[in-house]
Amino acid sequence: MSAGLLGERGHEFGTVTGRPRRCGWFDAVLVRQAVKVGGIEGLALTKLDVLDGLAELKICVGYEIDGTLLRRLPAAPRAQAAARPVYETFEGWSGSSRGARSWADLPAQAIKYVRRIEELVEAPVTLLSTSPERDDTIMVRDPFAG
Repeated sequence: MSAGLLGERGHEFGTVTGRPRRCGWFDAVLVRQAVKVGGIEGLALTKLDVLDGLAELKICVGYEIDGTLLRRLPAAPRAQAAARPVYETFEGWSGSSRGARSWADLPAQAIKYVRRIEELVEAPVTLLSTSPERDDTIMVRDPFAG
């Protein structure tokens, strides 16, 4: 699966320039760092439907630098340039998540994928979108509830 295909499926093009945006697999390492540094209590995970029909999915779970596995992105620019992502691979789903408005509407593998992201980033997914339509959103947990 190429990043270009993910970008095409997700309609990831600059609004003004029309240039393709850089796309890739979910990076749980960077998101976990943002959660910890920013005090984030819940994630909005969008475009789940872009992954429909893919045989396998990947999530970045670490970086390898000179044979050493790191569970964080180092601060030094030179170390970042040398870092290579380490992926955990998941079985995709053949069903459609497009337009789902509840957990019950999602393929089982899609739920498994979302739950694994929550484990890796150490924060819950509170909102999940399943198409570009505003109403195709699952509120897993009210992000504003105390």
